[in-house]
Amino acid sequence: MTLTATTTLHVYDEADAGTLLLETSDGARIAQELHGIGVRFERWATDAPLAPGASQDDVIAAYRQPIDRLIAECGYQSMDVVRIERGAPDTEPIRKKFLDEHRHGEDEVRFFVEGRGAFYLHLNGRVYRVVCTKGDLISVPAGTKHWFDMGADPEFTAIRLFNNPDGWIAAFTGDPIASNFPKLD
Repeated sequence: MTLTATTTLHVYDEADAGTLLLETSDGARIAQELHGIGVRFERWATDAPLAPGASQDDVIAAYRQPIDRLIAECGYQSMDVVRIERGAPDTEPIRKKFLDEHRHGEDEVRFFVEGRGAFYLHLNGRVYRVVCTKGDLISVPAGTKHWFDMGADPEFTAIRLFNNPDGWIAAFTGDPIASNFPKLD
C-alpha cells in the first residue's frame, strides 16, 4: 500500500454542505467530537509488517492483541478482512453500493490497517465526515444513518468485527442527502 493520508473530521450542517462547522486533524479532538455523538474512535499502533497480498489470517494475526482486547470488551463473535488494492478492477459498483445513506442492525466496527475510507454520519442536524486512515478504529452504533466512500481508486485494508454478520446488512433510508456532500477524492 502506498497511499498516505491524514485522518480528518469535517462537520457540516445537514441542510448545507457548504456550511463547514468544524474541520480538524487532531486525533484527540476527533475522538472527543465523535464520542459526543456515541461513536467510538481510537488510534491504534499499526507497526506490524504486512507482506504485499497478506492473507486474511496474516492480517488478523498481526493485530491479534488489540483485536482480542476489543472482543473481550464488546463480545464480538466474528471478524473478517476487506482489502482493496489500488487499481483493482470493478470497484465502482462496490463504491456506489455504499454511497447511499443506510443503517445497520448492529454496530459497524472497522479497524483500518492500511489505506483510507470516509464515513459520513448523519445525526443531530449534522453530517460528520470522518476520513479514517491507517491506525483508526471506528465503531458506528447500530441504527446510525450513514454512508461510506472508499474513493474513486480505493486502497485500504480493514478488519471488520461483528456480533452477527446478518445485522450488518444495509437498510437504505431512501434519503438522497449523500449526493449533496463532497466525495472522497
